[in-house]
Amino acid sequence: MTFWARLADLITRAPGGALSAIVEALRTVFEGDPQLRRRVAFSIAIIALSAKMAKADGVVTPDEIQAFHEIFSVPNDERANVSRLYRLAQQDVAGFEAYASQMAGLCGSGGPNCLVLEDILDALFHIAKADGVIHEKETAFLRRVAEIFRIGEDHFEQLMSRHAILGEGDPYLVLGVARGAPFDEIKKRYRRLVSENHPDRLIARGVPEEFLAIANTRLAAINGAFESIERARVRA
Repeated sequence: MTFWARLADLITRAPGGALSAIVEALRTVFEGDPQLRRRVAFSIAIIALSAKMAKADGVVTPDEIQAFHEIFSVPNDERANVSRLYRLAQQDVAGFEAYASQMAGLCGSGGPNCLVLEDILDALFHIAKADGVIHEKETAFLRRVAEIFRIGEDHFEQLMSRHAILGEGDPYLVLGVARGAPFDEIKKRYRRLVSENHPDRLIARGVPEEFLAIANTRLAAINGAFESIERARVRA
């Protein structure tokens, strides 16, 4: 059964179509296929949390819906299932914190700043900025999700800078290096970030191929930051 077929089957079989039941079912439905389980879990996390965040400022804009589809590219014949799950998340009375806590288990006993959870948060940033402005309630939403995901404050600020939420991103903050760091150290950090965010690495940690726009956007920010620092160092 294909990835999309399994996701559709999970939605259909959930008691009453409740999103909470769908999330709970992830514990047992894919026991024999952990890789598929991670892909489905990641997809549901994006759908559920993006639907909740889109309502954080009280208005769901067409730009936010478009941004959702930019990072969640699905076959035309599967869009109905994805839209159904998106609506369930918007209508569900359960708070987003419950879903975020369940999704934090995607890293098992992994430590803080887990990469797959960073992938999810990156996607949420993309949606939040889609209408050209990030509402304070959306910022609070993102910050709380980061806390639940055990993404540290410094790392959260790095993500915000990567998305230029606060204006033009600080290239040093985007790369997570000190402003006075030697260029060789900066280059080493840059190469590590590029390696960690290669599409093959994302797929290996459970990000479905349909979400690789996340990697492309992230790499563009990382490359742009390094090039900006390199130009400034050459001029100096």
